[in-house]
Amino acid sequence: MKRRINKKELKTIFSEWKWILAYIKRYKRTIFVYIVFGLMASVLSVAGTVASKFLIDAVMTKNHTVLFRSAMSLGALLVSQILFQALSSRITAVLSTRVGNELRNEMFARVMRAEWEKIGSYHSGELLNRLEGDVSTVASGVISFIPSAFSKGLTFLLSFGVVLYYDSVMAFLALLSAPFFVLSSRFLVKTIRRFNKEAREMNGKVLSFSEESLRNLQIIKSFDLISQYIVLFRELTEKYRSVRLKFEKFNILMTMVLSLLGIVVSYACYGWAVYRLWQGLISVGTMTLFLQISGTLTSSFSSLASLAPQMVSISTSAGRIMEITRFETETDADRRKAQALLARSDAGVTVNVDALDFTYADSDNPVLRNVSVKIRPGERLAVVGRSGNGKTTFLKILLGLLRPSGGSVSLEVGGKRLSVSDSTRRFFSYVPQESSLFSGTAAENLRIVAPDAPDEELMYALRLACMEDFIKAQPEGLNFKVGENGDNLSRGQLQRFLIARAILRSAPIMLLDEATSALDSQTEAQVLANIIRDDPLKIVILTTHRSSVLAHCTRICRITSEGRLIPYEEPTGKSE
Repeated sequence: MKRRINKKELKTIFSEWKWILAYIKRYKRTIFVYIVFGLMASVLSVAGTVASKFLIDAVMTKNHTVLFRSAMSLGALLVSQILFQALSSRITAVLSTRVGNELRNEMFARVMRAEWEKIGSYHSGELLNRLEGDVSTVASGVISFIPSAFSKGLTFLLSFGVVLYYDSVMAFLALLSAPFFVLSSRFLVKTIRRFNKEAREMNGKVLSFSEESLRNLQIIKSFDLISQYIVLFRELTEKYRSVRLKFEKFNILMTMVLSLLGIVVSYACYGWAVYRLWQGLISVGTMTLFLQISGTLTSSFSSLASLAPQMVSISTSAGRIMEITRFETETDADRRKAQALLARSDAGVTVNVDALDFTYADSDNPVLRNVSVKIRPGERLAVVGRSGNGKTTFLKILLGLLRPSGGSVSLEVGGKRLSVSDSTRRFFSYVPQESSLFSGTAAENLRIVAPDAPDEELMYALRLACMEDFIKAQPEGLNFKVGENGDNLSRGQLQRFLIARAILRSAPIMLLDEATSALDSQTEAQVLANIIRDDPLKIVILTTHRSSVLAHCTRICRITSEGRLIPYEEPTGKSE
């Protein structure tokens, strides 16, 4: 069983690195230059060590000619080494920011385009953790891991070659720690991977809790939960600290073992070099070379061994990113068809729902069953029902955020139909239940849906939503600063602002999800009348628990507890 687990983990790491290599190929030319600089730095480092041997021997023998040449050679090598290291650092800085930004942009785009039901199962704090922490780790790995492996590997080979050339016994002594790394490699990889994954997951939980607490700070204060949340946050951070300390304890133990091995190897090499010097078999310069090169050999081998934890850390982060990028993405495949139909929608759009079934992926209980309804231009359809019966789910299906489990949903213009998808969202404007404002000015929030709209159009949309007077009363006017989630607006003002944004969208179908629940009856009636008057052919589909809204609808349907859509009562109004 243990052997199978190891094989599975190795296979997982291989697939993660295969994914990383696809990014490395994008920057192969720059990385190649980086590798060359790293290799040159390694060659110069070992060459400098050898040059110091000749310099010391020249000093001991008072050979002025060799002394001068050796000193000049050593100086040139040191200056060249510094130069190559500086160039490598510069390339690293330039490339790391570039790769980090491009990878972060790509991952952000993948998350934004992922199917709603799949990506919606992740907490926003956890997604941020992956977009920031994991992307940074992978970006660093893309840049530095392979060049480091090449340069450290070459340093090891050159050092070993020099030692082997002068003394084979010294070469053997310098590699005394090698069996330990080979025998413990599987255990190290498995343990480091587990700790990395646990630490990343706990960090995601801390970020999620922080983000959620700050977003709901008003509620926490209102219910006097501040002390409770401070305690909960402290407990969560203590769990994260516990995971980190376990990892650090493991690292400390490993460092101790490596240090002890390093001391044993260093003193063995030192003793052998002293013994050879005492016997008169080597010069002082050669002994110095042995001590320096054996230290370089040992450290380069340890550096190569340390690449294993780095490789595991990078692959773990890559796996976490891959998890959220494997979801099917929205491609706007029917964009041209949707744009063509929208251009001919002046006479209105018809919504056709035929035998619609829907069940969430993590549930066995259908939310909607055999729902069929035809909604014609100018209709105002109210969808009522108890909370949790599927009203909001129905709207999300219309928006193409959720895919039907069965049946079909399509839009019809001039006898031509197009199935609802991410491409047909351009037919809709939407006012959700929850706040969906962004930090910025009133104008900036409105222009999200119409970037080129002049101020006159913004004010017109605000007038229809009965929000114009509020904006005019502000000293800044349209530059009025909207707080995070609209916290500086009342619930009624917030809803009217969101309705104004939906009006500015100028879409043939408007979806209102409990969008007037905070308005008084008079304002509610005025807003709905303004929407209808502005575009008599606009379809308005709204969900509500308020009976006052029903008087403004041409048709009312109810979603039952079994997920069926049935007539609620006779129409209470006429299409205008």
